[in-house]
This record gives sequence, structure tokens and C-alpha cells, in this order.
Amino acid sequence: MRPADNATAQAQKGRSPSTPHPGVEEEAEIILTFDDNRLASLVFGQYDQNLAHLERRLNVAAIANGNRVTVKGTPEASEMARRVLEGLYDRARQGAPLSPGDVDGTIEEATLQGSLFSPEEAPAPGLTAFDHIATRKRGPVRARNAAQNTYIKALKQNELVFAEGPAGTGKTWLAVGYAVSLLEAGQVDRLIISRPAVEAGERLGFLPGDMREKVDPYLRPIYDALYDFMEARHVDRGLQTGMIEIAPLAFMRGRTLTNSLVLLDEAQNTTSMQMKMFLTRLGEGSRMIITGDPTQIDLPPGQKSGLVEAVRILQGVEGISRVSFKEADVVRHDLVRRIVAAYDTAAREAPPQEQPSFRERNVRP
Repeated sequence: MRPADNATAQAQKGRSPSTPHPGVEEEAEIILTFDDNRLASLVFGQYDQNLAHLERRLNVAAIANGNRVTVKGTPEASEMARRVLEGLYDRARQGAPLSPGDVDGTIEEATLQGSLFSPEEAPAPGLTAFDHIATRKRGPVRARNAAQNTYIKALKQNELVFAEGPAGTGKTWLAVGYAVSLLEAGQVDRLIISRPAVEAGERLGFLPGDMREKVDPYLRPIYDALYDFMEARHVDRGLQTGMIEIAPLAFMRGRTLTNSLVLLDEAQNTTSMQMKMFLTRLGEGSRMIITGDPTQIDLPPGQKSGLVEAVRILQGVEGISRVSFKEADVVRHDLVRRIVAAYDTAAREAPPQEQPSFRERNVRP
């Protein structure tokens, strides 16, 4: 077995003495010893939570003792666990934070590597690695699955990117991170962020305050992402100077947005007219990112979603890329992934329902 650059691995493969009977699957044992105790504790996670997550995902047993971890399971699962742990150690050495979500990402990455190479030719961590974005505050943020990897590559290669998919796949978060990286690198002068002000099945009524205070409740997820990638004082200064602009979608008409990164979030709630208006605001030196979830449209019944229409009309246009996320790409929480999958299954199995006519919707009982 190839030893890692910064960890020592010993493998003992063969049938377990306690299960010598024919037909019983053989068990492999791999022992990893990491050079740096502090980095090893980051890999294992608080109270060994990362190891526990690894055990659940790969069906192995991982027992930590100091800077050493013993992995037991089938040969294939144990080998995969070894590569995942070495990948996590490499990330920790580069200063990246580690969480159960990063364990999932490293498993996806190791699976990709395993599909390209035989076990004897398995590459060192970093080769064929997922792409990443980097900001001053968070450092490199690497994709956690193949869909996110495709998304980041599309953001870097195209001037206009549509990202569709369920909640929790990282569409908006990665878009904001990429926008901040371009701003910090001086590739754009401004970040312009917009979102349609459509209530999700509720009527909030009159909202007090100036225009920014009125639209802030709708843009809270954007602010959360900005504060993740930028220091709070830099966000506040950017908002004051106009370097970061939060603009209601209705106020985009008539503008030409140059040298800017323009992000439209929750685009499934735009009308056809609003989407066309927004797309034609793109000026010289600018890029656009449009994100949304076509399964969560809050427009009135019978109203066509501008996002769904735009994706269909602009398919194949040069300079435009479309990335679709599925329920399997949810990275927010394992339970969120299962919730999304359950709703999708129910939607596929439910009989089609006819939309009520305009008269039926407006006749009082």
C-alpha cells in the first residue's frame, strides 16, 4: 500500500480469525498514524464526530487512540476510509475547517478518484480534486460533490450561469462566495444582489422603514452568506459605499450593470417579463448568476415562472451554462436530503391535479 505523504498507513488484510468459515466476507484492518496530533484531532472531529460520520457512511469501524486511528471493514470500504482520512488530513494541513459535511465531500472526491484509477494506481490527495473558490476570510472552499464541482467550474468559465435545484445544495452560498472572490481579486467593482419580493404563502402586509429595511427580510440568506465569506466590517463598509448593492428586482429596469457581479436569487418567483428585463441589464465586464428552485414557485396559480422559461429558451446559447442539482446533492444536513427525496417521491406518485380556473378562484362561497 502506498504510504501517505503526511501519515503512516499499515494494512493488515485477510480473513478475520473470528470468522474463518467459507462464504463470510473477509475483513481488512488499516492503521493510520498522523504526524501532527493537533491536526489529527481536527480530522477526528469534536468527540470524534467526523469518525462517527465516516463509520455511518462507509459501514466501517474507526477507533481513534491519540494520533492513531484503526479502521476495520471490508477491503474496499477500509481502503476508501483510508483515502478519506488522508484527504481530510491534507485539508486540515492547509488550514481548512472540517465538519461532517466535509467528510461527505471528501468521500465524494475519493469515489471520483476511485472511478478513474485502480487501487494500486490511486493518486495522492489533491490529484483530480474537486475545484474550489477562495476568499480572504474562509480561505479555499472546495466543492463537496460532483454537482458543486460542475457549478464552480461553470462560474469560472461562463458569463451567465443558471443554477437550479432544491434547498440545501449550496447554490446561493457558493454563488456569494464566488462573487466575493471576484470582488477581492479586483475582477469586478461591485456586487449587485437581487431577489423578488414574493411571500412564501404568507401575506406580511405593510413593512415599515426605508427601501433597504423593507427588502432586508427577503434577503436575509444573502446577508448570512456575505458574513460567512467577508468580515462584518467589510460588508457594512461595502453596503455604505455602494460596492455591495442590495436592489429590489423591480428597481433594475432601465439600468446597465457594468463591471459587476450580479446575483438573482429565488429566481423561480420571477415572471417572464421580469426575467427578460433582468437578463438584459448585463453590461460590459459583468457576470450574472441566477439561482432558484423550480419546485418552490410562489407565484399566483397560472403564472409562468421566468426561470423555467429562460432556461428553456436560452438552452445552447454560447456563454450561458446551466447546472442542475438533485436531492442527492443536498449538503445542508442528511435529514434535509431525505426530506427533499421524500417530497420528490410523493410528487412523482401523486395523480395530476387540475389548476382551478380564474372564476373558481375568485367566486366567494
